[in-house]
Order: sequence, then C-alpha cells, then structure tokens
Amino acid sequence: MNELTPFWSAWIIVITLGSIFGSYWLLASVRSNTKHPDGEVPTTGHVYDGIEELDNPLPRWWYWKYVITVIFALVYLALYPGLGNFKGLLGWTQINQYEREVAKAEQEFGPLFAKYQSTDLEELSQDDKAMRLGQRLFSNNCAICHGSAATGSYGFPNLTDNDWLYGGETSDIKTTVMNGRTAGMPAWGAALGEQGINDTAQYVLSLSGRESNPEAAAKGKEIYATNCVACHGQDAKGSHLFGAPNLTDDIWLYGGTEQQVMQTLRNGRAGKMPAWKDILGEDKAHIVSAYVYSLSHQE
Repeated sequence: MNELTPFWSAWIIVITLGSIFGSYWLLASVRSNTKHPDGEVPTTGHVYDGIEELDNPLPRWWYWKYVITVIFALVYLALYPGLGNFKGLLGWTQINQYEREVAKAEQEFGPLFAKYQSTDLEELSQDDKAMRLGQRLFSNNCAICHGSAATGSYGFPNLTDNDWLYGGETSDIKTTVMNGRTAGMPAWGAALGEQGINDTAQYVLSLSGRESNPEAAAKGKEIYATNCVACHGQDAKGSHLFGAPNLTDDIWLYGGTEQQVMQTLRNGRAGKMPAWKDILGEDKAHIVSAYVYSLSHQE
C-alpha cells in the first residue's frame, strides 16, 4: 500500500487529534458542577411558549462515559493505524491478518484437501462430505455467475445439464476450472451485411426445428457452410476444441430468439471464464471440479 505524502499524513493527524481534543475541550468548558446555594438553577435565557430552559450541569455518568470513549480512541490510535502514515505500535495491517488466518486455515484443513486432491474426480464426486465442501466453495466463488443452483443465466452456462461447451469429462472440467476459458465467437456484421445476418439466423433457427423462413434459411445454409462450419461442424453440433456450441438443440447461452441470434451473429460474443488455479489453488479447484461434475450426474 502506498504511503501518504508527509503533508497529507500530517493533515490527517491534526484533523483526527484536533477533533478528539477539541470536542473534549468544548465539553469541559461548558460543563458545570457548581451547586447553587439558594437551590435555584439559573436559566440559559431561552424561553419558548412560556417554557424556560434551565442551565443544569451534565449528568456525571454521561460525562465520564464520554471521557472513556476519548481514552479508548486515543489508545486505539496508538495501537492501530489511523493517524496518517503511523503504523500503530502493534504493526497490524489487514494484509498480515489475512495471511495469518490463511496460514491457520491451511494448517488445519491442508491435510484434508491433500487427501481429496489425491482422489479421482469421479470417485470424489460420490463423497458426500467432500461435496458439501465443494458446494460451499462453489457458493463463495462461482455462484455469482452460475447461480446458487448452478443453473446459469444469460451468458453463463447451466452446469446441471449435459450440454458442455468444452467437454464434460472430469479432465475437461478440471482444465476449465484451473485454466479458465475465453470464447471467440467473431462478429460477422461487417462481413455478411444485415441481409446475410438475417439469412444465417434463419438457418440457425431451422437447425433446432424452430420456425424460420425457408427461402432465407436456404441462403443462410450456404453462408454457414462457408463461414461457420469450421467451428460448429458440418452437422452443427459444435466442437469442444473451440468451445463452439451445439446449434441443433434448444439450449442457448445468449438467448434463442430471432433477434438474440442475429445479435450474436452481428456482434459476436467474448465470454470469459476466469482461471481459478491461482485463486483457489489446485487442491480446492480439484474439489470444485468434482462438485461441478456431480451436478450433471445426479441419480
């Protein structure tokens, strides 16, 4: 973390300590413990609707409670960061606390993760205890995109079915989790023109038995054979090598309406699955991979 310049460090120290001592001085200066001999309490001179404001001293319990908070603030600022570049006498930072907690967790759970890492993914997917751990890891790291039930959303694949862009074998899933994936659907708007986009969309819709314009679909088939077959295949069932989806089923990552298909063709798609090997480590990624595999193999 970059340190503040000397000026701004001094500015924060002055403002912070000035606020603490200034507020206490203000309180002490107006506090009065004087007992009036005649038993009468003077007024402040404020009168509203016939009601006079008495100049009573602050209750002692309130005053000393405030003094305790001032002492607490000063002790805290002496021990922990809070005064500009002063690190505090304890040398605490959120980073070293995080590192200590991670080290403690690794010491406690490391042997368990090592045991699971040496277990075959398919076998591990049958271990209820490991899958409960995998579910928690998934919820903390993957659910934000794929959903808590792993059924996906717009642009994020459903992990509970058997439709896999890059393959559904255990080795494929672990490779995806460890290294991530980057989609590469190019934009065809400039190359095909709007009419070509429409014709190709009609052909794509016809592949999955959707309602389409036969004449436009016939033209689109020729365009498909020239430009799309390399990735999606002659049979349009896709390719795990390129992450190209199957166009003959009714599963659509970015929506299957005519307008959504045309938008995909016109502008392309560039979805990105992050790599988790450096975030989770191989041991935890192994468990997550087994959990993802188990989602589509429920009995």
